[in-house]
Amino acid sequence: MSNMEKHLFNLKFAAKELNRNAKKCDKEEKAEKAKIKKAIQKGNTEIARIHAENAIRQKNQAINFLRMSARVDAVAARVQTAVTMGKVTKSMAGVVKSMDATLRSMNLEKISSLMDKFEHQFETLDVQTQQMEDTMSSTTTLTTPQNQVDMLLQEMADEAGLDLNMELPQGQTGSVGTSVASTEQDELSQRLARLRDQV
Repeated sequence: MSNMEKHLFNLKFAAKELNRNAKKCDKEEKAEKAKIKKAIQKGNTEIARIHAENAIRQKNQAINFLRMSARVDAVAARVQTAVTMGKVTKSMAGVVKSMDATLRSMNLEKISSLMDKFEHQFETLDVQTQQMEDTMSSTTTLTTPQNQVDMLLQEMADEAGLDLNMELPQGQTGSVGTSVASTEQDELSQRLARLRDQV
C-alpha cells in the first residue's frame, strides 16, 4: 500500500468517524430533550431552558459533523481519482503529510482548513468537480437562537401535555427570518433521521 493509498484510507475512515460523531450528538440531543420534559414537569423553566439550549447546540453540532463528513468523503473521491490517474503532485503530497493528526483530532475547524488546502490542490490540478461550499459555520455551534430554544421548550411541554408558564417576548414568532434556514435544517434533519434508522 503506497503512502497516498494509506492517506486515502485515513480520509475515508475520518468521514465515517465524523458520521459517528453526528450520531453521538444526536443521542445527546435526545437525552437533553428528556431532561427538558422532566424540568418542565417540576415547573423549573430556567433549568428547562438550559437543557433546551444544550439540545439545540447538539443538533447543530450533529449537522456540522454530517456536513464535514460529506465534504471529507468528496475529497477522498477526488484523491482516489488523482491516485488512479497518477496525478498526485508534490504539493498535494505535502498537504497529505499534515493530514493524519488533523483528522484524528476531529476538530471541525482544523479539518475544514485541511479540506480547503486539498480543494485548492484540485483546483490547480483541475481534477474535476466544483469547489464545495465552506461548511464550517462555527457560530451555530456556539450561539443558540432564542426563538429555537422557545420553540423547543414549547414542543417538549406539548409532548408532556403541560402548560409552559413563560411569557414569550412580543413579536418573537421567528417564522419569517428562519424559513430559509429551517428548510436546510429540515433536509439535514431528515438525513440524520435516516442515519438513525440505519443504526
